[in-house]
Amino acid sequence: MADNPQKAVAPTANKRKESKRLVEAQKTYGRGKTIDTHNIRDKKLRSNLKTVENKYKAAALHAKDAEILLEHEAGFLEPEAELERTYKVSQDEIKENVGIETAKKGFELRLQDTGPYRADYSRNGRELLLAGRKGHVATMDWRSGKLGCELQLGETVRDARWLHNNQFFAVAQKRSVYIYDQTGTEIHCLNKLLEPLYLEFLPYHFLLASAQMSGFLKYTDTSTGQLVAELPTRLGAPTSLAQNPWNAIIHVGHQNGNVTLWSPNSQTPLVKALVHRGPVRSMAMDRQGRYMVSTGQDMRMNVWDIRMFREVHSYSCYQPGASVSISDRGLTAVGWGTQVSVWRGLFDAAVADQGKVQSPYMAWGGDGQRIENLRWCPFEDVLGVTHDQGFASIIVPGAGEPNFDALEANPYENTRQRQEAEVQGLLHKLQPGMISLDPTFIGRLDTISNQKRQEERNLDFKPEDPIEKLKNRGRGRNSALRKYLRKKGRRNVVDEKSVKAEMLRAQHASRAKDRLRAEREDLGPALARFAKKDT
Repeated sequence: MADNPQKAVAPTANKRKESKRLVEAQKTYGRGKTIDTHNIRDKKLRSNLKTVENKYKAAALHAKDAEILLEHEAGFLEPEAELERTYKVSQDEIKENVGIETAKKGFELRLQDTGPYRADYSRNGRELLLAGRKGHVATMDWRSGKLGCELQLGETVRDARWLHNNQFFAVAQKRSVYIYDQTGTEIHCLNKLLEPLYLEFLPYHFLLASAQMSGFLKYTDTSTGQLVAELPTRLGAPTSLAQNPWNAIIHVGHQNGNVTLWSPNSQTPLVKALVHRGPVRSMAMDRQGRYMVSTGQDMRMNVWDIRMFREVHSYSCYQPGASVSISDRGLTAVGWGTQVSVWRGLFDAAVADQGKVQSPYMAWGGDGQRIENLRWCPFEDVLGVTHDQGFASIIVPGAGEPNFDALEANPYENTRQRQEAEVQGLLHKLQPGMISLDPTFIGRLDTISNQKRQEERNLDFKPEDPIEKLKNRGRGRNSALRKYLRKKGRRNVVDEKSVKAEMLRAQHASRAKDRLRAEREDLGPALARFAKKDT
């Protein structure tokens, strides 16, 4: 009998607390189903798996404990009354009720002579890149209003993108793609990228994807300058281009309403889906890579589940949607005509199957400025809107991710940190061969190839003949053999298998006739007329 029962009860209570804490941590930060090591006989393998599982448990607990450091929270506009609508709140009212520093983030740039413009933010959200159709290109630190560089190229500019940091950017000009540094100096001319229409940059692979007027999709490695892949879409000039941040798959929209999914490892599209009844104007994917929002010339905005490739909801626009963009927190901004609509909860409604969202979260525009492009600023509640008369930065509460990972993208990095991040990015650069629809395929066991290798090593192994399998299943009108022959007949192809199957069917038919004749002879002349007839 224990001297002090309190000492025996305390460890049990602590174990219960720890197990409860571990279960809560694994719900959010777990790495799938745990491995049952009790049934493993090999002692070395069992100890190694236990060590790995303990590391996973410790990592989940540390991640749960680190939640106390996430001190910032995202807040949305909330209506006070039942009949109040958040989309009626103007930008002036928002600026009056927020802090001075936040109110400075909402501004407009009037650039009427060189529009329409296209914009892009750097990965950490500090730098803004503006490219006008008539050749005006400028970079700036949009928070402080400090101009970085300004170019007057004197030719048509169709698109512009930041590269791995704010030191280099690519511009799709009339004839080819040019690379410039932060001072506006031309670094390189990509002569093989002729007549580019759209640009996308894959930061983890250092790949610049460009869609050309000729219908080709080309991948260029910006770290080496080599052309990695040249893929013909065979569907004419593309109408839109977007990347899936989850698996680095490029989505290309076409004139016939199709969207094709591309990887540099395949000369044919991985997926081809009909999403609109007219040309696809723009596309955007959420950060988890689950949903795609597309707008088309048929004045529809469709929400697609990429995991199952099916349409979840469809919304109507009064004019064809010119651009669509999705924020870090799942807000979807759609620009159509002179209006911008921001939708909240499109993907939550798709998960819960609650039906359509009835009204937008916020609205902006209507001043006669035709929308050209939309871009969300990372880690900020700011939406960049480019139109034919310049650029506008509008405040959208709750759009940005409040807690950022400084090792991933640091909005407050200094020069030394930027240089270190560039070196680390080059050292950890992913190869183009790792781009796939399922990014988790790396590290899995290739059981099919292993089975083939074992069959090749086995000298006594004989490949299975599908006709031999059907020999014992050739009875009846709907037998497997007859189905196989009907399928072969529809293809109108004569090969060795089909000839062998036809001979087998003839043998079955002759044996059936012999069996019927023998039955009639056994019955005699009186009862033979009731026997089955030959067919």
